[in-house]
Amino acid sequence: MTLSTATVVHHRWSDIPSEPINDSIVRQFITGERVTVARFEMRRGGIVPRHAHENEQVSYILAGALNFRFDDRDILVRGGEVMQIPPNVPHAAEAIEDTLAIDVFTPVRQDWVDRTDTYFQR
Repeated sequence: MTLSTATVVHHRWSDIPSEPINDSIVRQFITGERVTVARFEMRRGGIVPRHAHENEQVSYILAGALNFRFDDRDILVRGGEVMQIPPNVPHAAEAIEDTLAIDVFTPVRQDWVDRTDTYFQR
């Protein structure tokens, strides 16, 4: 199998538009054919409201700390740690410190592409 260079894309986060989600959270993301990769900057106290989605999610905390809330427990994830969330699992998150995170979703976060992800406005 040969990979055509026409399918290879090089991105720089500095070139990806930043999208303020609310006063405490800024999001950038890129979408491939089957995956969405996002970069989140969250100020201490920033909240991602409870929600669920069809996507499997892997969150890598580069710096800071996020407290993930699930129906049965809270899990504090610090810089250098990874949280894996299966599809359709309700969850929320709070930035315990100023936090930089990379989230990977599969399949593509179509709600972000379509701008129908209204759970941040709750």
